Amino acid sequence: MTLDDLRTFIAVCRAGSLSAVARELSCTQSAVSQHVKRLERELGVSLLERHARGVVPTSAGRILQAAASDGIGGIDLAVRRLREQVRGDGGAVRITTGATSVRHFMAEGVVDFRDRYPRVSLEFQTVSSSRSCFDALAADDLDLAWITLGEPVRGIELRPVVELPWVLAVRADDPLAGRPRVDPAELAAGQLITPPGNSTSRGQLDAHLGELGVSLPTVTSVADWDTAVLLAELGLGQAVVPALPGWRDQGPEGVCLVPVPALPPLSVGWAVRRWDALSPLARAFADTVAEHCAPLGPAPARVPTQDGSPAARVRR
Repeated sequence: MTLDDLRTFIAVCRAGSLSAVARELSCTQSAVSQHVKRLERELGVSLLERHARGVVPTSAGRILQAAASDGIGGIDLAVRRLREQVRGDGGAVRITTGATSVRHFMAEGVVDFRDRYPRVSLEFQTVSSSRSCFDALAADDLDLAWITLGEPVRGIELRPVVELPWVLAVRADDPLAGRPRVDPAELAAGQLITPPGNSTSRGQLDAHLGELGVSLPTVTSVADWDTAVLLAELGLGQAVVPALPGWRDQGPEGVCLVPVPALPPLSVGWAVRRWDALSPLARAFADTVAEHCAPLGPAPARVPTQDGSPAARVRR
């Protein structure tokens, strides 16, 4: 059984005539009949009933016609989309990431990509952790995952894009707000807001602090960094967060970022099943986002606050 056999059989069922399909395919009626006979031999059933005015599918033929039409239609759609992707004039790129990643890391890249590929759709699936991103990559036909990079994961290829230095987000009236830096030991004295205990970023934070002999007190944990900064602004504590690209210019009044340079930066970037198996469009999107992110390395110089202190303000 071949795809040509099934295509020919579907055409015969629709036309109700072997000779009409032969004319359409520019072949002999005998050649069309051979496609149908090959299917009948393999399946062991009669698929067509011959009448004076043509042919009609038998009950078995109707079952095969319905299933083959769906299958062939799906294959044709997939082939068309793949060809569109190769040409770069259509198709889709599917990305899984956290709730705030698009705003902080991809906004400019999304606009640039849309300008270059206006007919390509971008589909985002929001998850709550890097582990959820890995599970989504393994279980679905997603192309890319934007994650906090940690230990290697079997079956997943990682590509770092940008490194984020750790900072302490505090209110402007906090005693630490005017400081040029905070030492890790000082974190143990505060009411801290951190990423959740099961997150990659929190795991790396605890590991680095443990190497320095620092144990964090009981903390408030939140699932995203924007919320952590908001809670710090509301006076619920001091938020230990990475300095995100969108926070490096200016932000809401009353919140400052104070560097914690003793902590190694947090690395974020792309995760995929296989880079060499990505579609040209998915590679183009990954590269476009990377182009618009800050290069690997320290954050740029912080912007002074109104009172002249070196702590950078944060944009929510």
